[in-house]
Amino acid sequence: MKYFGEKNYQHGSKDKTGVLITNLGTPDAPDARSLKKYLKQFLSDPRVIEIPKILWQIILNLIILQIRPRKSAANYKKIWTKNGSPLLDISRKQLMGVKKIISDNYPNIEFALGMRYGNPSIESALKELQSKQVRRLLVLPLYPQYCAATTGSTFDEVTNILQKWRWIPELRFINQYFEEEKYIEALAFSIEEFWKKNGKPQKIIFSYHGIPKRYLTNGDPYHCFCLKTTRLVKEKMNLQDEEIINTFQSRFGREEWLKPYTAETLKELPNKGVKNIHIISPGFSADCLETLEELEEENREYFMEAGGEKYKYIPCLNDNIQHLNLISHLIMKNTQGWNIE
Repeated sequence: MKYFGEKNYQHGSKDKTGVLITNLGTPDAPDARSLKKYLKQFLSDPRVIEIPKILWQIILNLIILQIRPRKSAANYKKIWTKNGSPLLDISRKQLMGVKKIISDNYPNIEFALGMRYGNPSIESALKELQSKQVRRLLVLPLYPQYCAATTGSTFDEVTNILQKWRWIPELRFINQYFEEEKYIEALAFSIEEFWKKNGKPQKIIFSYHGIPKRYLTNGDPYHCFCLKTTRLVKEKMNLQDEEIINTFQSRFGREEWLKPYTAETLKELPNKGVKNIHIISPGFSADCLETLEELEEENREYFMEAGGEKYKYIPCLNDNIQHLNLISHLIMKNTQGWNIE
């Protein structure tokens, strides 16, 4: 194996602390070619798809990658903006906002943004930090609830890259933060502000990204963390159990996933007399395809066609100040003991 060092290292230079902020990722463009490249990388991750590799690669390459890129590209075109992918645009704003909060008092901290799939890659972000002589590295995946398919996969990628470095930095990794008071406060505040403008619905749905039920039975704690997130928000807002519904979205394939499914729940609610709902997805730190297209558009149609009357989507925390303060708090909390001044 070839190990990569720093050719521009200067003796006597001050060691720095690096913060790598990561998220899932996005295609480079809303077209079939870009989606095929992105989906191939994403769906080839063994943390995401736990099926024997040879069998899955046949299914992936001969079936899924021949069909899904065009469909996904059409959906991405619906949400693409003048600044490109909403997820990447918001992630960059988050990075800049956090730097603004922290850098004036702690100029010795360097920041970089890396996506698990697509660009900018985690590898390019780590190379950027390496070039700035970072000796202490904090990795913050913006997934509030740990899941092997997201946070675990990010850890795999970071450590796989660092294995090739000649000089490995001291490493800290934040694997979840759903119990952080500032996170719960930010969610509660976003809901309360939304209700001030739009009124309070009959029910609020907390929709989390789903995973196969098999992952839960094999020991993944994600399901429990999602339910606890909802409970903490409920307690913070003094809501009643009957005002809240937990669901799981984005099911892929025929295998049973975590239930109840968001889409099926929305189709059933009007027949039960629930015709005014708001929906929020606390597991996403930035709006993306799964929120802007799936929740705000596709699932709205399910609800309205079933007899619903009012359907509102509550945006992710994105780059609002409460979220930026939370991210900054996580960074300062997890760099304690390091010389960051």
